[in-house]
Amino acid sequence: MIYTYLSLLFATGFGVGYSPVAPGTCGSVVGVLCYVLCFLMGVQNTHALVVLLPLSIITAHHAGIYYKEADNQRIVIDEIAGYFVTMLAAQTPFLWYYLVLGFILFRLFDIIKIWPASFFDKRVKNGFGVVMDDVMAGLQAALVLRISAYFF
Repeated sequence: MIYTYLSLLFATGFGVGYSPVAPGTCGSVVGVLCYVLCFLMGVQNTHALVVLLPLSIITAHHAGIYYKEADNQRIVIDEIAGYFVTMLAAQTPFLWYYLVLGFILFRLFDIIKIWPASFFDKRVKNGFGVVMDDVMAGLQAALVLRISAYFF
């Protein structure tokens, strides 16, 4: 019982996945807040991601079983992990405009799902697939963020 509760708590981004409007975007906002909190606490993004990715996969999988749908819209831990991937892979300075641009780019790539994100989204129906499509979107967003940081 407590395991299910904790899995749902994390998988829903501490409840924001229950938002009636744009739960994925709300989950990404939680990702930004968690990223900022980790920075303020001195936690390295790589360390946070080492914990966050397996936790995301496990809790997304269990929440998918609970909701009887692998990629239920209430599951937003993948958006949180995807934003962390965006910011880690981009290697940009901790500046507000990079945080915002990373958020916008991640949401864009998460919504349009360019291959290989679309592969994971359509073919891998478990916690791994749910998280990996956002990891791929995060890497794509990071590439564009890094390029824009170079030129601007």
